[in-house]
Amino acid sequence: MRRTKKIVFTVIIALLVATAAAFAAPSPQLLKQGMSGDEIYKLQIKLLEFGYLEDTPDGTFGSQTKAAVQEFQLDVGLAADGVAGPATLKALRDYKPAAGQTSRAPGDSRKGQQLVAFAKQFVGVPYVWAGRSPGGFDCSGFISYVYGNFGVQLPRMADGQFEVGAPVSRRNLTYGDLVFFSTYEPGPSHVGIYIGGGKFIHASSGAEEVVITPMNKQYYLERYLGARRIIR
Repeated sequence: MRRTKKIVFTVIIALLVATAAAFAAPSPQLLKQGMSGDEIYKLQIKLLEFGYLEDTPDGTFGSQTKAAVQEFQLDVGLAADGVAGPATLKALRDYKPAAGQTSRAPGDSRKGQQLVAFAKQFVGVPYVWAGRSPGGFDCSGFISYVYGNFGVQLPRMADGQFEVGAPVSRRNLTYGDLVFFSTYEPGPSHVGIYIGGGKFIHASSGAEEVVITPMNKQYYLERYLGARRIIR
């Protein structure tokens, strides 16, 4: 009888310990598009604080929140799936912006602003395969022409341009930085110029002309490879 009571007591203790552990260490959260509630609101507040979210937090995980999560994931080296799982939430908790940094845009160089102003003159110019003049541009031809106007000679193709200059994180993009994407083939197959405000200018085969596009447009967000700073 005494042995039976001891076994029952041991089982009860084990169950209590297991229950306490379950409450002390809840299952990892998985926040994704379509969800809503307090946890989504807290996520949005963090994204807004670090400069990734432009919309007002509303507790609803929509497409803008997903894009903000993807941008943050890219910056911290996580898979950019737009789902705020345990690794992403931990990265947000631990994230430390650079000293004095209050937004995603650092001080912009005067030459970079001049280069962007020059590039904007060509919005609407037709996309032409292998084109590199105001009569028609392809993506890398547009870059070569714009930079050439400022005395900077760049390789003709996007993959060659990707090897030039200094790497720069997405968070620290500034006027005139080159942004690269993997589009029709693996590797850097498309390139544009960052113009500030979370946008870039490029000769787009899809649009069939030189256009300005948000960096967080889903197509480009999913294909972003990196950036290079050519001018300082």
